[in-house]
Formats: sequence, structure tokens, C-alpha cells
Amino acid sequence: MKRAGQKVVAGTEAPGTSQTSKKQKTSLYGSEFGESDTYTSMDWSSLPHHVILRVFQFLTLVDRARASSVCRRWNEVFHIPDLWRRFEFELSQPATSYLKSTHPDLIQQIIKRHADHLQYVSFKVDSSTESAEAACDILSQLVNCSIKTLGLISTAKPSFMNVSKAHFASALTVVFVNSKSLSSIKVDDTPLDDPSLKVLVANNSDTLKLLKMSSCPHVSPAGILCVADQCHGLKELALNYYILSDELLLALSSEKHVDLEHLRIDVVSENPGQVQFHTIKKQSWDALVKHSPKVNIVMYFFLYEDEFDAFFGEETPVTHLYFGRAVSKAMLGRIGMNCPRLIELVVCANGLQPLDDELIQIAERCKNLTAMGLGECEVTCRGFIEFVKMCGGRLTQLSIMEEVLIPDSDYSLDRLHLEVSKHLGRMWFPDMMPTW
Repeated sequence: MKRAGQKVVAGTEAPGTSQTSKKQKTSLYGSEFGESDTYTSMDWSSLPHHVILRVFQFLTLVDRARASSVCRRWNEVFHIPDLWRRFEFELSQPATSYLKSTHPDLIQQIIKRHADHLQYVSFKVDSSTESAEAACDILSQLVNCSIKTLGLISTAKPSFMNVSKAHFASALTVVFVNSKSLSSIKVDDTPLDDPSLKVLVANNSDTLKLLKMSSCPHVSPAGILCVADQCHGLKELALNYYILSDELLLALSSEKHVDLEHLRIDVVSENPGQVQFHTIKKQSWDALVKHSPKVNIVMYFFLYEDEFDAFFGEETPVTHLYFGRAVSKAMLGRIGMNCPRLIELVVCANGLQPLDDELIQIAERCKNLTAMGLGECEVTCRGFIEFVKMCGGRLTQLSIMEEVLIPDSDYSLDRLHLEVSKHLGRMWFPDMMPTW
């Protein structure tokens, strides 16, 4: 068994080793590594910096730290700035989370040596207040940072919302003031407020392109207007519907503002029957589209059926619609009538009434529709084929579960597969489960 611990050294030969045996080794390893004369052992410390760096980029943070102790050269690569431009802090309480929490000592080492290298940073926290407060403490230490992208992600609500507003705003202000070049910010479900937005605008107005802040109850329409008026490079904006107003849409449509490319709106009801949703005027939507003709308007609905009265009563230039709860036949009929720019429609649930007429109307009037997803709904095979036939090859995504389709006297499920594939111009089968 001692032989297992012996090392093979280049240029040496064990007594009695035949020339034939040596040639076999040369041939085996020479063909793989480009060596044709001698059999040599791998020297990991001699790998080029860029190769080691590439290896490190595929490792988790803990594995990186362990790998850095292999040798001095690997430790040098561990501290190359390029390795720390993108970093995700995972903060969790071991008893309550599946996240692999970043070790505090390692965090301190990163901040001490690489705060000025960090450019793409995200904080992922569990549902505990302790984890969110730890994230704020780390943010407060990034005084020498040059961050371009910042993301605060709660894997389960409401961690950041449990942090005091003053503590959160103070921590975020440190990043806003010191970065000077923030281009992308995602701060959903946080106590972000209007004064914090003013600090953001004062220091990053020339660079900010994306701002995503859904479910931030301390932000008012005035705070959004401050961003819209001064961040002339803003391309993507995501917010809750309660902040959206005619005034805001008109501000986004002013001559001094650049064209928006994406406007995402989350329409959420936490207390069914207790929220009165306001209606946005058609003139305000028209002004936005006139100013930004290629804008994608994305709306996510998490409402109950009796809360849709304020929506789609007249033409609305929405391009992407997602319904996370049941939506009525009548509502889908209004979408077919009043959403001519629609590109994508996902309906997670409906009642037990076939949606044939509604889908056919959507196919007739929504000439840009390229993606459709249906979950707990019902459509007859005949109606579904008519819908696909009218849309034709422009349907690049079609996600329908087999349970949605009701066989009829004209079409079985087997024949439906062939008919739908023919009209789409590619092979198609229903999904086993939703793909969205």
C-alpha cells in the first residue's frame, strides 16, 4: 500500500521499467496534454492567472476561500479585483433558512480589501429581522465602493420591512452617496422612502437606468416624479400600481425625459374587498406611448375577481399581462377588446367555463401576440385550434397543460397535437406543468 503515496517525478524511472511501458505512458498523457516526449505530473501552482481566475469564478465563496490556501499563487488570484466585481452576500439564520450564509469573517475580509472593487452586488436574506439588519450593517460599511448594480432580495417576506426605516435609509444612503455611478437598483419590499430617492438622484442622476421598487409603501408619487424629472437616462421602472398616476405618466412623457423601454406595474391586493383601485385615463397612456412608442408596459395582477373594475374599461397599451389569481371570462373579453399592443398573456387560473370566444377575440384583435400561457382554465380542442390557426407562426411560446384542453367530437388530443404543430410550423405538445 505504500506505493500509493509515491510521487512520479519527471525525468526519473523506476528500476526495471521497460522502454515499452514508458512509451505507453508518454502516448496516453501526451495525446491529452500535448506532451510527446516525457510524462510529467501536473503542477497546479504553475497554471496561468487567467485559468485559475476562471476556475474561481465557478466556485462558491466558501470553496474559493478554501482554494486560496492551496498555494501562494492561488491566494494571489483570490484577491484579484476582477474576481470581486460581482458578489452576492447570503445572510441567514441557520435554524430558519436554507441559504448558505456567508461567514461574517469572510465578509469583513471582503469589505476590508475589496469594497472599492465591488460593482455588481446583491444581498439575499431570509425572513428573519436579524439577517436584514446584518445586510444594513454591511451596506453602512461600503464607504469606498463603486457599485453599479445593487439588489436587495428577501427570499421570504417581510425581512427588510421589519428593519427600522431610519436604519435602512441610513445604510442605503451610504451606498447612494459613495457610488456615484449606480445604473441598476432593485429594492423591492423595503422601507425605501422619498428622502432616500432624493439622495439617489442627487448623486447618480446621470447613470441610473433601472429602478425596481415594488411594494415600498414609504415611497410616494412625488418621490417617483423626482426620479423621472432628473434621471434622464432612466430606461426601466418598476413600481406598484398605487403609485402610478396620470401625473406620473405625463411626467414620463415630457420632452426632457428620454424614452422608457420598460415600465413594470405590480397590481396587488393584500386585503380583498378593502382596496379601491383608481383608473388611469386613456389620454395619459396615449401620451406615454406617443413619447416612447416602443415601451413595454408589463402588468402583474394579484387581485380577486371583484377588484378588476378599474382596469381595461377602455383601450390600454399594455404589452405583457400576467394574472397570478383567477380572472373572469368578462375580464379576458375586455382584454381582447382593449389591449391591441398585447405581446404576452399568462392566465394562471379561471373558472370552469371554456374560454374559446375570449381567446378567438384576443387572436383577432391582438395582432402582436407571440406568447400565451394557460394554467387552471378550460378550452375546447376546437376553440384552441381556431385560436392557434388565427395566430399562426407568430406564436413563439405556447404553454398549455393537457388538462386545460377539452376533447370534442371534431378533435381528439392526438389529432390536436398534429393540427397545432401544423399551424405553428413546428412540433408542439402540451406541457406537463406550467413553464412560467
